[in-house]
Amino acid sequence: MRKVLPILTLVLFAVALFLPLSSPQPVASQTATEAPTTDNDAKTDDLFNGFGARGTPIDECVAGPVAPTARGNGRFEDNKFIFSERETIEDGLGPTYNDVGCVECHQSVDVGAFSQAMEFRAGHITNGAFVDAPGGQLIHARGTDSDIVEHISTAETVKAFRVTTSTIGDGFVECLANSTLENNVAAQPLAQRGTLTNVPVTEANNTLRHGRFGWKAQQASLLSFAGDAYLNEMGITNPFDGSGGRSSSDPNAGTSENPASTAEGVINVTFPSVFDPVPDPEDDGDDVLAFADFMAATRAPGRQNPIPAAATRGDSLFNAVGCAVCHTRTLTTAAPGTLINGGAFAVPTALGNKIIHPFSDFALHNIGTGDGIVQNAGQGSANQMRTAPLWGIRGRNRFLHQGLNVTIFDVIQLHAGQATTSRNNFNSLTAGQQNDLIAFVLSL
Repeated sequence: MRKVLPILTLVLFAVALFLPLSSPQPVASQTATEAPTTDNDAKTDDLFNGFGARGTPIDECVAGPVAPTARGNGRFEDNKFIFSERETIEDGLGPTYNDVGCVECHQSVDVGAFSQAMEFRAGHITNGAFVDAPGGQLIHARGTDSDIVEHISTAETVKAFRVTTSTIGDGFVECLANSTLENNVAAQPLAQRGTLTNVPVTEANNTLRHGRFGWKAQQASLLSFAGDAYLNEMGITNPFDGSGGRSSSDPNAGTSENPASTAEGVINVTFPSVFDPVPDPEDDGDDVLAFADFMAATRAPGRQNPIPAAATRGDSLFNAVGCAVCHTRTLTTAAPGTLINGGAFAVPTALGNKIIHPFSDFALHNIGTGDGIVQNAGQGSANQMRTAPLWGIRGRNRFLHQGLNVTIFDVIQLHAGQATTSRNNFNSLTAGQQNDLIAFVLSL
């Protein structure tokens, strides 16, 4: 924002000098509008939300995709193609990994959404504190060599699966200001109040920001989120992977593979080991930019259309029993031009001043379903989980973080701790009212 420096008085001049030049610069005159939504139907070409250029679907017989070189300067169709590519050993896949591409875990019902794929984490308790398994808490399902396929011992007594989350609409979530999340949590009753995480943004020299992505709200920006996943899910090192706590500006960023936790012990598999033929970083960051911008350019998940009569009846019950305390219905993104992610990204027009309905507060809560795993929110977060966003939930049939529950009724019955009152309120409803509330959830 251009500052006018009046020379009427020295006092006004001094005040102007102290105005923070790097502070967010909202566009005050704009009015918030509803975010565009997708109908959650893969047969409908309605994913693009207007962030950046659309481009045309990629035909590799004509020309390959071109990755962006900075946030927002690529094309959606190119980014979608890169998001959907399958990685190979020549690309840097592995040596330990969970799958061969983003879309392998984010596909149902459309590119970027859910799947039944799960990752596995493990550790143990020492002196009352959670400790990662040797070689790291993430135990990969696959390897490029049978000698390094990972195994744990009986010493690892804390074990948990994590099912894939959807990334559709996450560009709007990235553009929620810290203050928006803080104000929302502050308005919650003390007994149900959530805990916001503060996590490093790798592209901003590890500046802290409130986390919002992942089951433990362990990532705050889509670039950090994508860089972490490229390494931890596909084994591809990159400047944004955050390995060793490094920011993307660190000269050694993207130079370390995850060690392999084998039955014989922990093995270093980083190039030039016999298990890794590709020098690091295996991606220079362009693919990560494509992943981040693809997610950022997806529309918000929309409601079932038409909305069933039972869902309409259940709408008010969702509030009445207390579900909406944590599953926040409505949030508004920051204004276009606002600097977020530690100043590394300015909210674009397509994502700014948009009203979204994620049905999440993006905070951690202890509702009795925690997995005991600690990531980057301290030991107190071991049994806390991020409130699962419910938008788009009708597109999946495996629920909670382990994906082992298959009905909304059963999921509600597992709610305890901070959600005990809501569960009890639900159980006090008539059977018909319970069915209506479940119909409402499955219309999201």
